[in-house]
Amino acid sequence: MTQDLSSSSGAGTVLSILRDGRARTRAELVQLTGLARSTVSQRIDALLLQGWIVPTDSAAPSGGRPATAFSFNRSARVTLAADLGVTHARVAVADLGGAILAERATDLSISQGPEPTLTWVLDSFDDLLAECGRTRGDVCGVGIGLPGPVEHETGKAVNPPIMPNWDGFPVPDWFGSRLGVPVLVDNDVNIMALGEQWAAQLETEHLIFVKMGTGIGCGIISGGRLHRGAEGAAGDIGHIRVPNINQVQCRCGNIDCLEAIAGGDALAAQLRSFGLNASDGRDVVRLVKEGNTQAIHLVRQSGREVGSVLASIVNFFNPGLVVIGGDLAEAGDHLLAGVREVIYARSLPLATKRLSIHASELGDRAGVMGAAAMVIEHVLALESAEQSGSA
Repeated sequence: MTQDLSSSSGAGTVLSILRDGRARTRAELVQLTGLARSTVSQRIDALLLQGWIVPTDSAAPSGGRPATAFSFNRSARVTLAADLGVTHARVAVADLGGAILAERATDLSISQGPEPTLTWVLDSFDDLLAECGRTRGDVCGVGIGLPGPVEHETGKAVNPPIMPNWDGFPVPDWFGSRLGVPVLVDNDVNIMALGEQWAAQLETEHLIFVKMGTGIGCGIISGGRLHRGAEGAAGDIGHIRVPNINQVQCRCGNIDCLEAIAGGDALAAQLRSFGLNASDGRDVVRLVKEGNTQAIHLVRQSGREVGSVLASIVNFFNPGLVVIGGDLAEAGDHLLAGVREVIYARSLPLATKRLSIHASELGDRAGVMGAAAMVIEHVLALESAEQSGSA
């Protein structure tokens, strides 16, 4: 039996159809939704009033008077996005299609604490809004990525090992009281995974994103949706123990964790022991690009160590795509070769039959793109669109 959508569908249903970017007439929307023409007209009027859609002319098939079509208005609102790393920050303003309108990046230590960090972010948001001719009144939401465990429901960092004074800090409340819009917070690797999924145009339903920088983490897209786990700790592969005869101490308190052996700081420390100037992962990449054989060897081995952990994940999860991002990914093929070498050697042939492994397409922008996408999907979810349309 055909479901009667007239009572359960609203402006959100119409908006969800138009979000693909194609303009449609009232008649087409009636056919696609199953709603009465009068109901569709009411929904359209509500969305026009809120600015979510705009009218455009559509060619008449018979050569007569063109019918009015309606399309999604990407410029109706803007989102604010921030990707906060251990030693860097990138902030951006994006439209509702995810296009970056203005952005800023700087070196910024997360260890200075929440108030100074978030004040810089807010001031930067205001500067960027002015740069692209928008105001706080145009903002529909804020997305923020933090370099540590996050309880997504509350937006609070949970015992982050490298974020002093951030534990339990109410980031959404801090921004919400100043901007009056929804504020979503997640782990930085999760938002990077969302960014890569967005860039792939949602073609890959099963994706693993691995960030290799100061630490090592993993974002998981399963069935087209971000998988956070019961407590938001899914994908924390950096603290999986790997065999190592040197008993390397990790900042988490355990020994021989993956990031303590293969992370950017670990590689930099090894290069310093060789007498080379390397303070962090970026210096490691610089030395690789300069052709330093010791740096190249360490980066290749880092890829192998990460590949050994990912091989088990590939067998277990069977993703279609593995994306490597973060500072160390800038080392390019030297790193990827190590990752691929071990994954293909240790994973089942069926699990790797159509597996693609490549570097991030978005690079440093993956985080802000994902933070923007997180907000866009939240704001334009059916429930939010229904409320806007019925206002």
